[in-house]
Amino acid sequence: MANVKPVPEGSHTITAGLVVKDGKKAVEYYKTAFGAQVLDIMYGPDGKSVMHAELKLGDSKFYLGDEMPEMGALSPQTLGGSAVSINIYTEDCDAVFKRAIAAGATVKMPLADMFWGDRYGKLTDPFGHHWGISTHKEDVSKAEMEKRGKEWMAGMAKK
Repeated sequence: MANVKPVPEGSHTITAGLVVKDGKKAVEYYKTAFGAQVLDIMYGPDGKSVMHAELKLGDSKFYLGDEMPEMGALSPQTLGGSAVSINIYTEDCDAVFKRAIAAGATVKMPLADMFWGDRYGKLTDPFGHHWGISTHKEDVSKAEMEKRGKEWMAGMAKK
């Protein structure tokens, strides 16, 4: 028997799997909004539903599939929201943010230069999933980050 890697080539230890309503539409959204590359799609017996799709953003893969209530796979739309945020680092978060909004995302936190050194904002995609979009702009020491964080939180408390 051949030596098989426990983590397949091109995969990481953790890979997000998203449950959506209308998997075909979701695949197109992620291609348009985030520039995702489709690596594979497996359709359900009906030939329409997406049982499993494998997409790639930069150096990371993620999976998605249509809801399957009988398997306990429910989308954020069915559940009334999501407690999970997926984060993307990109060279130009402003461009990705604009593309995602144009494709149908809702802004939850506008892009801003953050105290930890990233330009960062949050979106909710049309399928109910939350995305943090970032570009790392500055390496910040732990001490400086703590100082800036306290200042940022004090400013937030005043609002």
